[in-house]
Amino acid sequence: MTVSLSGREHPLSRASEQLRVLNNSTASHLRFEESLARSGLYPLTATGIETLQINVGKLCNQTCHHCHVDAGPDRKEIMTRETAELCIEALARTTIPKLDITGGAPELNPNFRWLVSEARRRQRHVMDRCNLSVLLLPSQDDLAEFLAENRVEIIASLPYFVAERTDAQRGEGAFDKSIEALRRLNQLGYGQEGSGLTLNLVYNPTGAFLPPPQAEVESDFKRELGERYGIVFNSLFVITNMPISRFLEFLLRTGNYDRYMQRLAQAYNPGAAAGVMCRTTLSVGWDGALYDCDFNQMLALPLANGAPAHIRDFTLGPLVSRHITTGQHCYGCTAGSGSSCGGATV
Repeated sequence: MTVSLSGREHPLSRASEQLRVLNNSTASHLRFEESLARSGLYPLTATGIETLQINVGKLCNQTCHHCHVDAGPDRKEIMTRETAELCIEALARTTIPKLDITGGAPELNPNFRWLVSEARRRQRHVMDRCNLSVLLLPSQDDLAEFLAENRVEIIASLPYFVAERTDAQRGEGAFDKSIEALRRLNQLGYGQEGSGLTLNLVYNPTGAFLPPPQAEVESDFKRELGERYGIVFNSLFVITNMPISRFLEFLLRTGNYDRYMQRLAQAYNPGAAAGVMCRTTLSVGWDGALYDCDFNQMLALPLANGAPAHIRDFTLGPLVSRHITTGQHCYGCTAGSGSSCGGATV
């Protein structure tokens, strides 16, 4: 199998092909729904909506090897102003407290700052999932200051506190750019005690294995980044690599797919399953389509029957207690201590 990471011509670029691979695994483990049933959690249902997470597009200034969005500089999918306005209208009609903006590099969407301003005007907590290097682009020279002025929580991906491991996943020079961006954020007050400006980091493994305990990784990052570079941050989130998109291709290319899926399934944790983020999150695609989570979005798995399919048809009632669409990839969020956009769940 030939695989290109350009996002243009690889055989797993279509969501249907990814689902075919996931549903035809030769690994000897239960279907995810069977694991849920044994835990008394099937069908998995939402318990409300605490976070509206919107993916504003796949355009990114980086091309990371394990990106589940398959984002990059050549991607054209981008949320329009019309769709962004529908997201804000939906937010305004509810008491959903959090707006989580992701991408790609969400800041490269021309409507990003408008979204932030409109959500903050409505007194919602805004989170920006930032790759750090975007803060150094000439076109984003004042971005860090804008985020600070609007009290935006920054959730920044940093594969490791060593340059070689970070650059191996994100490209040469990515680590040095990340450190420069983190220092800029610290100078503005991000991560500093009492500032009210939250800076959280995200760690995910570089290979086909489960992440170590979140508390251990956070302790290591705080010590090493502090001692080596004088950098401080609030918390670190550990996220398991999901078997979709570029990471799925990596697993297949290296012959690790069945072994990795077996590892995830064997580590299934009912407590983690009970706390998965899809139960309290609604995901909006760049085109306005609605999903249970960002991962289902990348696999084009729609909401269950009866729920609105698009943000233009947003109605809170059928969404807050909807049945969650699940699949084999969901083992990634329910293995071990669990994994979510906010890190471990148990």
